[in-house]
Amino acid sequence: MAPEVLIGLDHDAVHSLRFQKRNNSWSAWQGMGNSSRKGEEEEEEEGTKDGEEEEDTKKKEDVEEVEVELPLGVEELLESGDPVLDLSYRKFRRLPLRVCELLHLEKLYVCGNRLRTVPDSFSQLQGLRTLALDFNKLEDVPLAVCELTNLTHLYLGNNRLMNLPPEFINLKNLRCFWMESNFFHRFPQELYDLPNLTSLQMGDNRLKRLPHDFCRMESLKGLWLYGNRFEIFPKVLLHMKSLEILDLDRNKITELPSLKRLCSLHLFSYDHNTIKEPPKVGEEVILVGEGAAEFMEVREAKKERRRKAAEKEAEEQAQAEEQAQAEEEPVIHGILKNSNSSSKPATDEAAVDIKDSDVKEEETSVREEQEDCVELPVTEYDGADLEYDEEMIEYETEEIICEGEGLEYEEEGLEYENVPMDYEYEDGEELEDTGGQDEGA
Repeated sequence: MAPEVLIGLDHDAVHSLRFQKRNNSWSAWQGMGNSSRKGEEEEEEEGTKDGEEEEDTKKKEDVEEVEVELPLGVEELLESGDPVLDLSYRKFRRLPLRVCELLHLEKLYVCGNRLRTVPDSFSQLQGLRTLALDFNKLEDVPLAVCELTNLTHLYLGNNRLMNLPPEFINLKNLRCFWMESNFFHRFPQELYDLPNLTSLQMGDNRLKRLPHDFCRMESLKGLWLYGNRFEIFPKVLLHMKSLEILDLDRNKITELPSLKRLCSLHLFSYDHNTIKEPPKVGEEVILVGEGAAEFMEVREAKKERRRKAAEKEAEEQAQAEEQAQAEEEPVIHGILKNSNSSSKPATDEAAVDIKDSDVKEEETSVREEQEDCVELPVTEYDGADLEYDEEMIEYETEEIICEGEGLEYEEEGLEYENVPMDYEYEDGEELEDTGGQDEGA
């Protein structure tokens, strides 16, 4: 406002005008600041839009590269029809979509790439038994992997995983799961619902303890927990009766309890811990760690001494038995000699008796035959008895005549002719005509 205008105004009016002017200038300056901020925000939004567009273009380029420009030799692998496909260390950022169409695959190895996920169509590979996705950049387990219910071996080590999705419990057939070199701070309890899991590799993570109900994993036989942050031996492991391999290398454990109750344990490794002496274990357990070599040498020496003592005892017992048998041998030989000497005449006498008995039996048989032949004629009998004997005679003669030649059949009755036949016997006697004898009788 010009100075001449201010002359006709009083002091209060001038002061109010100055104050209004100052406020107007402040608002104008604030408006300028807001406009500058808006411009910056617009620039940031434009920058983010440009970055997203660049990422989208990069993704599109990656997809086109995967679908069109496959690395050398991959095309032949995809068309081979082999149930085992190895695409490791091919620098893939995305899995080739054609892999999801290979429904015959049983083993797929995609290690050492740059994968952050897999396509949703990956769940079509229901024939997969082994899947290796280790040494990639996975931050989460893809849900498509959790739908492969026939998987038995899954390798997700050396990624960026921190937990497992709830859908992971669908892998009921999983037997071997390797998830080493990730970022797990807590044990994933989703593994409790995998009844067939026998091998679990969780080395090089961030675990400090195991849950108290870890013993629910009754089928577990191999457990690798090396390179974690355990300061105290997890006592829940003492209830794992099926454990055969336990690896606790490179932790901060200072003391170990007795492991004799782990009756199935074959190998226990506690190397690179601050432990003064090895634990008490079964005689067949192999130990790896501080003082383990000396401990096993002493144990082997004790076993060798026990073995030699047992062998010596067995030899002494065998010698005692041989000596006892040697003391009894003269009596036995004397009995045998006496029995042999007495048996010779006995056998001779027995042979003579056998010969005499055979001769006597032959003589008696001849006499019986002669008596039978002589006693053939029938002498006087009563009437009834005579008729019965005649029937018997007719029956017997019928049998004899059937063998001869003079047999004739007429109607129902049986007639036969009395043909004189001479019978010769060993003693030379001749039998007269049976018909004449019957008439004489």
